[in-house]
Amino acid sequence: MLTQAEPQRMDLGANQEDSYEAEGLLQRKIWLPKLVYDCLPYFYLTAGFAAFFATLYISEWFWILPHYLLFSAACLHLGFAIRARRAKSGDSA
Repeated sequence: MLTQAEPQRMDLGANQEDSYEAEGLLQRKIWLPKLVYDCLPYFYLTAGFAAFFATLYISEWFWILPHYLLFSAACLHLGFAIRARRAKSGDSA
């Protein structure tokens, strides 16, 4: 039985095509109205600071406190990253 075993070839083409479609979807440029585009970093910064200061009003260590802190850190990081990238490229932000 082992002497008749032949190596089988796998068809990886279908999987690779699916991954190319997923990459294309994630790397597509999204059109946003100018007002939304200009306000996006400030929205993230405001949401991050609001979530951070909301943790001050949580009187006990609830399960939500780490989520607030993670959300605030993510929003602040994203807001500062967008502002820095736009300042580097010369866009008005």
